[in-house]
Amino acid sequence: MTSAQKITQIRSLLKQQNIDGFIIQRGDEFLNEYVAPYAERLAWLTGFTGSAGMAVILQENAAVFSDGRYILQMQQELDQEYWESFHISKHPPIQWILEQKKETICLGYDPKLMSERDLKAFQVPTITLVPMIKNPIDAIWNNQPTPPHHPIVPHEIQFSGQDHQEKLQQLHQELISKQEDAYILCDPASICWLLNIRGSDVPYTPIPLIFAIIKQDSVALYADKTQYTKGLSNFLGKNIHLKSHHDLEADLLTLKNKNVAFDPVQTPIWFIQTLEKQNVTFSNRNNPCIALKACKNPIEQEGSRQAHLRDAVAMCRFLYWLEHHGIGLSEVEVAHQLNCFRQEAGGEFYREESFPAISGVGENGAVIHYHATPEHCSILTENKAYLIDSGGQYLDGTTDITRTIWLGKNQAPKALKEAATCVLQGHIALSSAIFPKGTTGSRLDVLARYALWQNGLDYDHGTGHGVGSYLSVHEGPCRISSIPFPVPLQAGMILSNEPGYYLSGQYGIRLENLLLVTTAPFENFLQFEPLTLVPFDLNMIAIENLSDQEKKWLNHYHQHVLQKISSHLNPQEQQWLQTVCAPVT
Repeated sequence: MTSAQKITQIRSLLKQQNIDGFIIQRGDEFLNEYVAPYAERLAWLTGFTGSAGMAVILQENAAVFSDGRYILQMQQELDQEYWESFHISKHPPIQWILEQKKETICLGYDPKLMSERDLKAFQVPTITLVPMIKNPIDAIWNNQPTPPHHPIVPHEIQFSGQDHQEKLQQLHQELISKQEDAYILCDPASICWLLNIRGSDVPYTPIPLIFAIIKQDSVALYADKTQYTKGLSNFLGKNIHLKSHHDLEADLLTLKNKNVAFDPVQTPIWFIQTLEKQNVTFSNRNNPCIALKACKNPIEQEGSRQAHLRDAVAMCRFLYWLEHHGIGLSEVEVAHQLNCFRQEAGGEFYREESFPAISGVGENGAVIHYHATPEHCSILTENKAYLIDSGGQYLDGTTDITRTIWLGKNQAPKALKEAATCVLQGHIALSSAIFPKGTTGSRLDVLARYALWQNGLDYDHGTGHGVGSYLSVHEGPCRISSIPFPVPLQAGMILSNEPGYYLSGQYGIRLENLLLVTTAPFENFLQFEPLTLVPFDLNMIAIENLSDQEKKWLNHYHQHVLQKISSHLNPQEQQWLQTVCAPVT
């Protein structure tokens, strides 16, 4: 079905119901970032395959919106004849709708795909919002895949570090103290953390598609009945009831006249609309699991160190291989080889990539979330920058690393080396930071950008995101960003440190390590421990532009990498690692 046919059919369905337009969300019924193929509605309709964004289709116009990571990608993937594209924060959907100069608009939406917060953005006097029982995309998507139902498995205490009954007891007590009868939990990653379970329904994230209702003395878990594996009930305990998705609506109706809490950001509006009819008293508050799972316990911290050790072995073997064999291969072939190294180094602990590898050479590296495919990819050639952003899911941790490599024997251009040096200086400044408790990531963000700013450069994405423990590679509530955010960094949190610079049509540079927040030598202060153990390509760096303190940090980091990784490599790889980690002066 062509773009024109899809849009025509959607508009026809809307017109039959006297609806002027429809909001298309990126997420699924669980508001996940990465979704199973059946929920790729935005990509199927528009062609845009980014992991964040939304679209609005009206009878005369249609537009897609995403953040700074995907601006170039939208321009490349969308059919410009039918879809406009906008930066979602600079030109939000509601602004575009109002610009259509309609006196009133009847706008449809799928209540199972939108949170209360999402919907509020469209609540203006001239717009009538209509929940649609049947998603119009599902109505015309003839070969739409079916939702996955893979087994739900225990995540053993050797990896989780805390018994799930202990976690549950804390939530039960919280409900009692707040005089709440139930908490609606719609975030699968939070449920997985809480109950020490994992699954494989969603690519790159080890979660099943599940909901939960937490009560003062019990939990009801909702999944497809076929997903409950033998022994799971015994593992979870008698107070955790294994139910079907088909039971959910009926169980919600039993909460009539009760006090029910939910997270307005993570709960589809369908839940609220269903419970409103039952005279339920609502308590809007943050998902209590978010802050708890963000601070990794000692077992999870050590697990992450071990996962990063295996990941670093894979990355170092890959970088050695890339130097000797990468030229002439495609971006897809090279990324595949990296995944093979991860499988080998990870052994029984390795499960899959933590996100689709971003493998971009030359101008493709400037597309911040570039995705190479066998049909559309470039060949690695000499004397170009190559950006590889990738990660792995291990039973004891989740990894995410970016390195930018100079290919070939010629020296990198001066302007590129100066830009890459500014990126490295920002990376070092953030990694070296010592800061008081209570500091938010937004207060630290300037450290990563300062060197770039002094040279008139910047990047249009956040500097750091939280990372889960064998869960989502993008985890709240912590982040490092120029956008003000109230959550302070705390010991045990794992975040990325990934400043960058992108010159459209020429190259992209990003240097990323994961950092563990730890206590500092000073009372009431915190600092970072780098978890990633992979050298930086000094062929990209203007060493003379580094300060003595920056050189000291770089040499110390590279010696640490050499000490930790060398014994896991073969003699040729060891010699290579000694060369690339040689001290700079």
